[in-house]
Amino acid sequence: MFAEIITIGDEILIGQIVDTNSAFISRELNKIGIFVYQITSVQDQREHILKALKEAEENADVIILTGGLGPTKDDITKNTIAEYFSDVLVQDQYVLKNIERIWRDYIKLPLSQVNIDQALIPSKAEALMNIHGSAPGMWIESNNKIFISLPGVPFEMKDLITNHVIPKLQAQFKLPFIIHKTLLTQGLGESVLAERITDWEDALPTYVKLAYLPNLGRVRLRLTAKGNNKAILEKEITNQIETLLPLIDDIFVGYEDETTIEAIIGKLLTSKHKTLATAESCTGGKIAERITSISGASAYFKGSIVSYATEAKVDVLNIEKKLIDKYSVVSNEVAKAMATQAKQLFNTDYAIATTGNAGPTKGDSDAEVGTVCIAIATPQGTVVEQFMLGNHRIKVINKAVNKAFELLYKEILKN
Repeated sequence: MFAEIITIGDEILIGQIVDTNSAFISRELNKIGIFVYQITSVQDQREHILKALKEAEENADVIILTGGLGPTKDDITKNTIAEYFSDVLVQDQYVLKNIERIWRDYIKLPLSQVNIDQALIPSKAEALMNIHGSAPGMWIESNNKIFISLPGVPFEMKDLITNHVIPKLQAQFKLPFIIHKTLLTQGLGESVLAERITDWEDALPTYVKLAYLPNLGRVRLRLTAKGNNKAILEKEITNQIETLLPLIDDIFVGYEDETTIEAIIGKLLTSKHKTLATAESCTGGKIAERITSISGASAYFKGSIVSYATEAKVDVLNIEKKLIDKYSVVSNEVAKAMATQAKQLFNTDYAIATTGNAGPTKGDSDAEVGTVCIAIATPQGTVVEQFMLGNHRIKVINKAVNKAFELLYKEILKN
């Protein structure tokens, strides 16, 4: 079974917002065995929406639209859908009661006509109750195809997909099972990794597929099994992983659906009753941001100093000026001193330090653009490595963040 997603809104087409809705919907559909054939973004324009609906009906069994269901004049999706099905809008009393509840409990303002009109839906549609907003979802069946229209607000859309759309699709159709398991690796490039596991990959059964998903010093290995017997698929995936792990034990860090590298590090620190701090220059606080995105990080993460300027390294981190003058601000020696000082200032067991030249200019150092020095202070001492991470500023920064976590992870495992 195939689906097509149509996102409606000029704000997507002009780059004002990123379309995260399609990614979420695709993942949820894939989990129940529905493949997304195509994702289309269209402007808030009647002819464009009608054309997209016609083409999607030719391509897919399930057509899901998001966006354009607001109360303002530029939100024309509902009227256009009614036109497409030669239908008229009628008031749904249950939707109206939901709108009245929201206004009574949260808005505390008189209900205007434009808000009341949010309860209008095509007469051929079944309303999907949106408990978080005034725009209902809509479910229409026509010519053995299912058309679903959802609000574009992400948390409203997600609730409707999870609690209405997916259950209805599963109840209505016999769908195949699709099992995904993604392994996280780091420290080895895609081509080298592929060469290492080529014999294992060639021996995979036909119903199990492997995908390589590289990203800045990391490679995700996604195993996918598809079939009608869920137990057999799960057992086969488990067996394949057991065979694969000995081949990648030195670079394997965990499973994507369970955790991230920063979460894995957090669990390790917590289990060992150890603490962490960071001193960042070229990464500008991104390492600390990733660490603090994990719930409960305050148990092991004590703080960070973003010593972006040379003066901050001297005045805040107490790095000796003569050390910087002798070796340059982008050097192993300065990175090592930064990590050591951060560990002492925050009284932690571990500390990460980064200093580098992400470009486009060389700044306070003569080091080539892309040069990054990363140091890890540990209970046994401080280790430091220098890397050349390319000449694209954003990539250099993100590679440095990933490499810092990789080095820290290895050091924690040693101790």
